[in-house]
Amino acid sequence: MAPPAPLLAVRGSSGTSLLCGPPVCEEHHAFQRDARRGKYFTFSRDGSLFGWCNGERVHVVKVADGSPLLSLDLPKTAMLNFSPLNSVLVTWQSYSKTQNNPQGDPNLQLWDLQTGHLLKSFYQKKQSFLCVFMNLYNVCSNCGAVFTDNIATKLHLQKVTEFVLSPGSQPSKVAVYVPGSKGAPSFVRLYQYPNFGGPTSALANKSFFKADKVTMLWNKKAMAVLVTASTEVDKTGASYYGEQTLHYLAVNGESAVVQLPKNGPIYDVTWSPNSMEFCVVYGFMPAKATVFNLKCNTVFDFGTGPRNAAFYSPQGHLLVLAGFGNLRGQMEVWDVKKYQQVSKPQAPDSTHFSWCPDGEHIVTATCSPRLRVSNGFKIWHYTGSVLHQHLVPEGQELWEVLWQPFADGTFPERAIRYQAASSELGSTEQKLAQAYRPPALRNKPATASSKLHEEEPPQNLKPGFSGDKPLSKTALKNQKKREAKKAAKQESKADIISEELSTPVPTPVPNCPAPTSGDPETDKKIKNLRKKLKAIEQLKEQQAAGKTLEKNQIEKILKESQLLQELEDLELGL
Repeated sequence: MAPPAPLLAVRGSSGTSLLCGPPVCEEHHAFQRDARRGKYFTFSRDGSLFGWCNGERVHVVKVADGSPLLSLDLPKTAMLNFSPLNSVLVTWQSYSKTQNNPQGDPNLQLWDLQTGHLLKSFYQKKQSFLCVFMNLYNVCSNCGAVFTDNIATKLHLQKVTEFVLSPGSQPSKVAVYVPGSKGAPSFVRLYQYPNFGGPTSALANKSFFKADKVTMLWNKKAMAVLVTASTEVDKTGASYYGEQTLHYLAVNGESAVVQLPKNGPIYDVTWSPNSMEFCVVYGFMPAKATVFNLKCNTVFDFGTGPRNAAFYSPQGHLLVLAGFGNLRGQMEVWDVKKYQQVSKPQAPDSTHFSWCPDGEHIVTATCSPRLRVSNGFKIWHYTGSVLHQHLVPEGQELWEVLWQPFADGTFPERAIRYQAASSELGSTEQKLAQAYRPPALRNKPATASSKLHEEEPPQNLKPGFSGDKPLSKTALKNQKKREAKKAAKQESKADIISEELSTPVPTPVPNCPAPTSGDPETDKKIKNLRKKLKAIEQLKEQQAAGKTLEKNQIEKILKESQLLQELEDLELGL
C-alpha cells in the first residue's frame, strides 16, 4: 500500500485551510476552509486530528473525512495541543484578572476529547512555560497517569532557570541548567525520572564559565544533549553577538567541548535523526558547516558559504544548509551518505523552512509579521524543482504553514536522485553572479589579495582528498609525528648526500707493500715515526678548527720538524 500524501495546513488573513501535498497541491476536499482569522492551529502527534481556534471557538476535526470531533466556546484561546494518545486536548488563554476577581480564572484547561468535559484547570501565567507543561503532560499520558494536586516526584536543586525533557519513549530524562554566581561555574545535569534524589543521582554533569543563557537540545534517542552557552557581551570585543561555546553531554557520563575551527557566532545546531551525528553552522560570514560524531570528531567539513541554518530530512539521508533572514536564501542540498551536493536552489526572502514527512519535498514561506510584503509559499522537490507556488494577493497576509505529521516508519527512505524532477515551474538553481570588484581592480586578473574574504571549499573538493574515513584525534596526532620524523630523516639523508658530493674523491693508491730495510729494528722505528707524525697532523687540524690544545700537545707539534728529519735519515739509509 502506497503511503498517503501529507497535508499542508495554511493560516493567514484569509482564514485556515488544508492543502493536499504533492503531486496534487489542491485544497483538501474533506475540509471546509474557515474564513475567519485563525489564531493558532496544530495537528495531533500521529496527524489524525487537526485543531484550530478562530477567535470565536476551538474546533477539532478528524483529518481523514473532516468530521467534527469537538467544539468549545473559548474565543480567547491562544495555544492548544493534543495528548499522545489523542484522548485529551490542552488549551491556554492569556492570564487576566479584574477588580472583582483579583486572583483571575484558571487559564490552562484539560478537556476530554470524546465527551468535551473539563478534566482539570491550572493557573499558567507565562506562555514560555506552556510547552514544558505540555511535555510533562505527554510524559504522564504515556505512563497512564492523571494530573492531581499532589506532587509525586520533586527535584531538589536550587536556582534552576532552564530544563528540557527528553523526547521518545520511557524512561524519560530531563536536562536542567543552573547559572553560575559569585565565581562559581554554571552547570547542566541530566537526570532520569523518577531518580531525582541524592547528589549521585545525576546521570551526567557538565560545568562551564561564560554563560548568560543556554539552549539545550536532546537527540531523538535521548542519548545525549548539545548545550549552546552564550554570553550577551564578548569582553574581547571580537564579536557583536557575544561569545558562544558548544558542549556535548551524554547520559553515560561522557562530556566534551565541541572544538569549532572558526571563530564567530554559532548560528544553528541540529541532530541527525539517527542520533549518531550532529551538524553545526558557525563562524563569521561566510560561515562554516561541519558534521561531528558522538566523539565530537569531524565527520565532514562543508567549507564556507552564505548560510545560517541546517535541516536534516526526517529519514536523515539528506541535509539542507541554508542562508535565510538577512542572507539571500541560498539552499545547499547534500547527500549525507556520499557527501555530494544534490542541488543548490535559491528561495529569497524566506522566513520559514520545513521538510515534508516523506523526505522528498520541502516548503519555504514568506510570512508576516516578519515580512509583510510578497507573502506566499513554495513546495519544492529536493532536486531544486518548484512543484507548487502560492502568492498571497496584495493586502492579505500569510501567517503560518505546517506539515501534517506521521508516525516514524510511515515513509521509507528512497534512493537519492541527482537529476531535477520535472515541473512546469522549473527550478531556481543559483546563477553564478560576478562578484563586486573595486574600480582599481577591474580589468585585472583576480588574485588572492583581491578577494574580500577567504573561501574554503568542501572537504571532498580540497586537494588530496581521498574519501577515507576521518582519523581520530590520537591517530591524527600519531600520523603527524610519523610524517615529521620521516621528513627529518629525509632531510638528514639529503644533507649527507650533498656533503658527499661536495667532497673531492681521492685518487685511489695502488695497494703496494711498504718498502723494508731488511732490518726489523729499523722498520719498527720508521713505523713509530710515521705514527707520531700522523698524530701531529690530527692535532694541527684540531688547532685550525679553533680547539684549544694542551701544553703537551703543543710540544708534540713543535717536534714535527725533528721527527721528519729522523724519518728522512732512516729512509735514506734504505
